[in-house]
Amino acid sequence: MRQRYRREVHADDLAAEAGIAASVGSRGDSYDNALAESFQGLYKAELIRHRGQPWSGLDVVEHATMDDVDWFNHRRLHRELGMVPPAEFEVNYYAAAAPRLAASQ
Repeated sequence: MRQRYRREVHADDLAAEAGIAASVGSRGDSYDNALAESFQGLYKAELIRHRGQPWSGLDVVEHATMDDVDWFNHRRLHRELGMVPPAEFEVNYYAAAAPRLAASQ
């Protein structure tokens, strides 16, 4: 227990020295990592375990990951975004926001 406390204090000191703070949540809760862990779980389930057995090498996994990220961002239809891919939604969002941003400056 004492070792753990020392590590936490040291981590807090390093964070303060670097001028950073925890992003969300408090120490010990899972809310800070929930989105990343959810995405990582999806990645492992959909790509690594489902499509990749057996993987012949790291380079094959890297290329499959790039293809998967490309699909995820550019071709996957997202219900919450009006059934358009995230990249298309982002382009449309900033195109619509550009006149408002220009007017406010």
